[in-house]
Amino acid sequence: MHEMSLCEGVLHILEEHAVSQGFRRVKTVWLEIGALSGVEPEAMRFGFDVVMKGTLADGAVLEIIHLPGTAWCMQCGKSVPVKARFDACPDCGSYQLQVTAGDEMRIKELEVE
Repeated sequence: MHEMSLCEGVLHILEEHAVSQGFRRVKTVWLEIGALSGVEPEAMRFGFDVVMKGTLADGAVLEIIHLPGTAWCMQCGKSVPVKARFDACPDCGSYQLQVTAGDEMRIKELEVE
C-alpha cells in the first residue's frame, strides 16, 4: 500500500510549511487526486489518519477532490476523457493517447491555526 508513504510525504510538506509559515496545527487538508494517479482514495483516508496521529495534523480532516482523467488523441487530435491509463479513444478507437490531466496528486488547500 503505497498510500502510506504518500501520506508520510504529505506530513513532511505540512511540517515544512508549518515552520516557514508559522502555523502550529492543521485542521483540514484538501487533496486533489487524479483518476489516473494510481492512488486509492479510501486507502489514502486510512493512511492519513494513521500517519497524522501525534503530529501537527492529528485529528485533521482529509477532503479529497477527485480529478477526471483526460488525454490527447494523436490520431483524431481531440482531447478526450479517459478512466484508465490504457483506454482507447472514445471517438476513434485509437490507443495512441497522451495523458494530459488526471495523473496528479497535490495538496490544494489547508485550514490551519
